[in-house]
Amino acid sequence: MYLSALVSGLLLGGGQPKPAPETLDCAGINAISPKCSTRESAYHRDSFYIGGGYVDSGIPGQQMWSDQLYVEKLTPAKKPTKPYPMLFVSAGVNTGAEWLNTPDNRKGWASYYLDQGYQVYIIDIAGNGRSGQQALSKYPLRLGSTDIINEQGFTAPEDFNQYPQANLHTQWPGNGTRGDPAFDAFTAANVPISSSNVNVENTMRTSGCQLLSLIGQSYTVCHSAGCTYTAIWSDNCPDLVRANINIEPGNIPFTSLIGNTTVAGVGRTAARPCGLTYTPLQYDPPVTNCSAITTEEVGPDDPANRSCILQTGTIHKLTQLAKVPYIMVTGEASPHITYDHCFVEYFKQMGISNYQWIKLADVGIRGNAHFLFLEKNNLEIAAAIGAGIARLDNGAKAPGHPRLPVAVK
Repeated sequence: MYLSALVSGLLLGGGQPKPAPETLDCAGINAISPKCSTRESAYHRDSFYIGGGYVDSGIPGQQMWSDQLYVEKLTPAKKPTKPYPMLFVSAGVNTGAEWLNTPDNRKGWASYYLDQGYQVYIIDIAGNGRSGQQALSKYPLRLGSTDIINEQGFTAPEDFNQYPQANLHTQWPGNGTRGDPAFDAFTAANVPISSSNVNVENTMRTSGCQLLSLIGQSYTVCHSAGCTYTAIWSDNCPDLVRANINIEPGNIPFTSLIGNTTVAGVGRTAARPCGLTYTPLQYDPPVTNCSAITTEEVGPDDPANRSCILQTGTIHKLTQLAKVPYIMVTGEASPHITYDHCFVEYFKQMGISNYQWIKLADVGIRGNAHFLFLEKNNLEIAAAIGAGIARLDNGAKAPGHPRLPVAVK
C-alpha cells in the first residue's frame, strides 16, 4: 500500500516541490558563460591581412612584413541584400572589436547593420590592435587612454564642469565611473596607439585604398580620430567611397581642443596642418607642404561654442574629397556639440555642399556623449544613420559609380 502510494505520488508530481529554475545574469562579462545566449546576429566570419610588404628586420639576411591592416569580413547568415558594404574604422583607443557589441553586452552596430542586409568589414588601424607592427621604430606606441580620460571625456562628462551641454548626458550604461562594470569593461578594452601620425596616415592611405579596391565601393563608418583615415580615402580613392559617415569626427580642422576649456595654452593646440590630416591632401591650388596653408581663429570662443581655425588668404579647396558625400553625427551631450560646427564652416569655405550634419537632439535622440554607438540608445542612432543614407541615395546628389563592382549582383 505504501509503495503504491509513493509511486502514485511520484507519477502525479507529488512529494517535495521542484526548485525554481536558475535565473542567469548575462549582463556584461557574465555573458561569457556557456549558459548565456549571444546578443550578436548570426553571421559568417573571415579574417584577412591586407597591404604592406617585406622590409628589413634588422637581423642580417632576414625580413619581416610591415604596413598591413587586419580586416574582418562579416557576412549575414542570410545573403546580403544591400549593394554596398559598410567598412568600420575605430579611433584606435579601442580596437575594431568595439563595433561588435557594447561594454554591457548589448547588440552592437555590426550586428545591427548585418540585420539590415549589409556586408560588414571591420579593420584595426595601422599600428593598433591586430594591425600591430613589428617595425616599432616606424610605429612607436603611446598610451591610448586612462580611467580619468575616459570618465571626463567619454563616459561621465556630467560629473565634470567642462562645458554646459555635459549635464545632458544620460545614455551611458551605468554611472560611467571606475568600478562600474560597463566602465571597467570599456577601459579594459583600451589599447596603445602609435604616436607617428604621419606613418600611420601613409599606411592607411595605401593599404586602406587597396582594401577598398578589393571589396568595391563602400560606406565608410568612422569614429573620432578614425575619421582622419576615411578623409584620406575620400581624397585618395574617392570613387571607392560611397559615403563617408563620421561619428563625432576627431580630425577637427587645423586644431585639437583639450579639456574643453578656454584657458590659453590648455584649451587648444595646433594639429593637422593639412586641415583634416597631418599628410598632404589634394588641394586646389595644390599644396605639397601644408605650411603654405595660412589660418586664423574665427568666431567667439566659450565652453559651449568653440571658435574655429579656418583658412585665410588663398583658400585651398579639397577637389577630390568634395566628390564623396559626407555625413556627420553629433551627440547632444558630447564635447563635440561645442565644436563640430567647425567642420561645416571649413566645408563652406571651400564650397563643399554635399554633406549632412545629423545633430541627434534635432531628430529626437537625446543624452548622448562621445562613444554614442556604445550607449543605451545605440540602435536608435544606427537607424537615424540609415535614414541619412536613404536621403543620400534618393537625393539629387546621390553618388553613382556604375562601373565599380558591388557586393550584391
